[in-house]
Amino acid sequence: MAINLKGRHFLTLRDFSPQEIQYLLDLSASLKSKKRAGIRGKALEGKNIALLFEKPSTRTRCAFTAACVDEGGHAEYLGKNDIQLGHKESVADTARVLGRMFDGIQFRGFEQKTVEELARYAGVPVWNGLTDLYHPTQILADFLTIQENFGTLKGVRLVYLGDGRNNMANSLMIGSAKLGLHFVIASPKSLFPQSELVNECKALAEETGGSISFFENPKEAVEGAHAIYTDVWASMGEEDKLQERIALLEPYRVDASLMASTGRDDSIFLHCLPAVKGNEVTEEVFESSQSKVFDEAENRLHTIKAVMVATIGNI
Repeated sequence: MAINLKGRHFLTLRDFSPQEIQYLLDLSASLKSKKRAGIRGKALEGKNIALLFEKPSTRTRCAFTAACVDEGGHAEYLGKNDIQLGHKESVADTARVLGRMFDGIQFRGFEQKTVEELARYAGVPVWNGLTDLYHPTQILADFLTIQENFGTLKGVRLVYLGDGRNNMANSLMIGSAKLGLHFVIASPKSLFPQSELVNECKALAEETGGSISFFENPKEAVEGAHAIYTDVWASMGEEDKLQERIALLEPYRVDASLMASTGRDDSIFLHCLPAVKGNEVTEEVFESSQSKVFDEAENRLHTIKAVMVATIGNI
């Protein structure tokens, strides 16, 4: 089946079929091989993209910029002091202005409704670089990394430890359900994700041969895990909750003992970065041979490039 994503927004993996997500991963792998071979592309030649940032980022900004330049395009960064989304100018008006000047728009910020409103009015593809609910470009990088290590995604046991309600847990759960992974969240019950999303993902997982499960005991959760994943305990904008989260999530810190509890000698450690070493992960695990966090960070470039090439590229 031919996959055509031209003109599509990329707001959440909920909007994409398993075949479409796998297509993006395969395209990412191909673009990565070309990059490694020193082959520059022209898929974005003559294209201009706007990068809207309410929240700062190292990987997202650099990945979009470098990916655009690699393929012959131009990226324009607009930070929170350059845009007035919903304040001096409405989101709809901003979208209609930028949509007439740019071929695609990336948004990284707080509310999912902002990126959805941009998509409604822009008239060009809009890509979600992170909101409080979802982080879909990160999931593509995570899954490419898992695929590189295990040769497949289907049947892989992926365990996420920490705040089970945050954008990473939500997005990993959706992606896993779509592609047939066995996804586990290990967290206190008070931090389990919303039941509506859980039910949706469980129904999807039944169709793809995957599963969604929850544990409060971290050592039980990681048994048989191919990949262990964690994230900061307090996301941007939640810094005031950090001490409360440290007290609540300390048992879920990824240390050498927890990694050994998988019972596998090929288990890998993943983190979307930046990491607070000593909180969600120990320095020992972060710097170990099991840690694939920098492969994962590099893969942000290749997967983001794939999203742009697939949706606005000359291919």
